[in-house]
Amino acid sequence: MSAAGAEGRAKRVDRSRARAWIVQIHYQWEASAAAASLRETLAQALTTRSMSPRRLPYVRMILTLMDEHLEDVDAALQEALENWRLERLSTLDRAILRTAATEILYVDDVPPKVSIQEAIRLAEMYGGPDSPRFVNGVLDALYKQGPGGPE
Repeated sequence: MSAAGAEGRAKRVDRSRARAWIVQIHYQWEASAAAASLRETLAQALTTRSMSPRRLPYVRMILTLMDEHLEDVDAALQEALENWRLERLSTLDRAILRTAATEILYVDDVPPKVSIQEAIRLAEMYGGPDSPRFVNGVLDALYKQGPGGPE
């Protein structure tokens, strides 16, 4: 494997693990009744937990984007949800969907299909038995809405 190939693979692994951190921070944020921002929840978590310095910038970027655009992310997800309300989803499914939706809507260097695949993988790891299929369906609908999200 070339040096560039190894570097690309390492970046993908770091981002995959960063997404798992984002879901955990989101879960902690919701469990605390969302009193602080996601960025403040991350700062709190880092006082007792250690994260690889290579992953931290991506975690910070996504949590910052989620903090700044949560209303738009939720509106886009709500549009993609059929016969469901976002607030009725499990905390983990909501965290996974918000993470992927933030990437799809606001991160240009991550292809939407990668965000969807990564979300499915997180749903397989952390969600219930129906989570992977559910997450795939919602994010596929979001992706098909187009770059601007709901009209």
